[in-house]
Amino acid sequence: MKRKDFIKKGVLAGLAGALLPTALKSEEKSISTYDKLIDQVGFNHIPNKEIKQMNTVLHKAKTRGHANHGWLDTNHTFSFANYYNPERMHFGVLRVLNDDRIAAGTGFNTHPHDNMEIISIPLEGDLEHKDSMGNTAVIKEGEVQVMSAGTGVYHSEYNKNKDQEAKFLQIWLFPREKGVQPRYDQISIREVEKENAFYQILSPNKDDQGVWIHQDAWFHMGKFKSGKKANYKLHKEGNGMYVFVLEGQVKIGDQLLDARDGYGIWDADGFELESNLNSKVLLMEVPMYI
Repeated sequence: MKRKDFIKKGVLAGLAGALLPTALKSEEKSISTYDKLIDQVGFNHIPNKEIKQMNTVLHKAKTRGHANHGWLDTNHTFSFANYYNPERMHFGVLRVLNDDRIAAGTGFNTHPHDNMEIISIPLEGDLEHKDSMGNTAVIKEGEVQVMSAGTGVYHSEYNKNKDQEAKFLQIWLFPREKGVQPRYDQISIREVEKENAFYQILSPNKDDQGVWIHQDAWFHMGKFKSGKKANYKLHKEGNGMYVFVLEGQVKIGDQLLDARDGYGIWDADGFELESNLNSKVLLMEVPMYI
């Protein structure tokens, strides 16, 4: 399927249409990123203050939705586009976790978003970003990008290289408030990287380490040698944690997690992570309510 036809199909996909990027500007008024996605989520991960025991949900890498469109090879942890699973709609305010590979010289054409916090984390290669706010930038591995869509914004994402695919995570969170002024930011996180420890890359605070967003969420990354352990304590009561293993193998409690596995934790103050192999992980602490 050609990229143009694929993008158009994603917009018109009805129940499964989680607003895949489109260049059809004529549909701007009839499509709202926030409204489209909020209608689809249930309340299956709401913290229960009467429960004191840690609750978890496991999403093995092989159970994710998958699509290969030639120019785009993607895995969806949560329902998105043509992948629909009523049990996999969201984890708290975490609505989208896409593991994307974009072929050399291709990408997402200009498309709209509103009222969504969009975080991109490049894993390999260079990704060129352009938006209606006048930003043009290239993000690379070792950097993190955030875009608060707010009242509405158009943007495009292309693989800058003609001879190498680009790999990146695209993450969408429901915002704490609607109708904010759209904004864009991108930073290098190389200078804050630590070995065998978690380091913060995102928070709700403008003056804190990493990028900031309009949500009470904190993201950390960690690189661990085999046999190393680290503890994480949640920042806010009622928040949950979604652990995504980028490389290697880790253990939380009795649960082994391999590369690209996801593990949601709630009704807990914190947890200990142990690395069984040289590993890299992404931690996403998010509110469990919408």
